[in-house]
Amino acid sequence: MEVEELKYNINSVLAEKQIYFEVKKMFGGLCFMVDNKMCFGIYKPKNKEQPMLIARVGEHFYKSALRQPFCSEFNLTGKPMKGFVFIENRGIDNFENLKYWLEKCLDYIPLIKKK
Repeated sequence: MEVEELKYNINSVLAEKQIYFEVKKMFGGLCFMVDNKMCFGIYKPKNKEQPMLIARVGEHFYKSALRQPFCSEFNLTGKPMKGFVFIENRGIDNFENLKYWLEKCLDYIPLIKKK
């Protein structure tokens, strides 16, 4: 799946759920903002052919997420960000898998305290 296809599929899930969002450039990729909070994103590493999903699953689901296939720590700087994970393309290669991860992120958004 290419970046544009992944972006289209994410847009489709959000439209289906009637969720308002904004897209911003962040982390060298795209970030989907829901309720003015970073919810998930698309990141295309230079050393990989396909993009990965950045999923903000929160600390309550973080350890469980890391035990799932094709999931790894979100780490761009040498220090992992707790509550964020990368999902490889193989883990979001169909609409249902992508929807699963997006729903985990969307479930976490209301739990984030506003600054």
